[in-house]
Amino acid sequence: MNAIKSPKKYVGIDNDLNGGMTDSGKIIRDAWVFEIIPETATCEGWLVTSIQSLWEKTSAEWGKYGFLVSGLPEEVRQRFERIQNDAMKRAKIAGWDPEKEVDEDS
Repeated sequence: MNAIKSPKKYVGIDNDLNGGMTDSGKIIRDAWVFEIIPETATCEGWLVTSIQSLWEKTSAEWGKYGFLVSGLPEEVRQRFERIQNDAMKRAKIAGWDPEKEVDEDS
């Protein structure tokens, strides 16, 4: 008899690897930037399909601005920079090292 596995759920940006510096973390931060979800939403317990849907929404928003931070309206750009700076500070405290993220063989 096969055991039924429950769907995999996201741990939440606050509990994610590397202080949230993952693909899922980026999607969530972008959703905060575009105010798709409130900045208090960690997405803990969300199914992968919900994170995928969030990615589709954030991608559509980025597309409006040519996928460039410089293309964002001033208010949105400032929110982006604040959210990213705060995220990098938290991630570094959690042990994330951006230098290890760079692929030196490329």
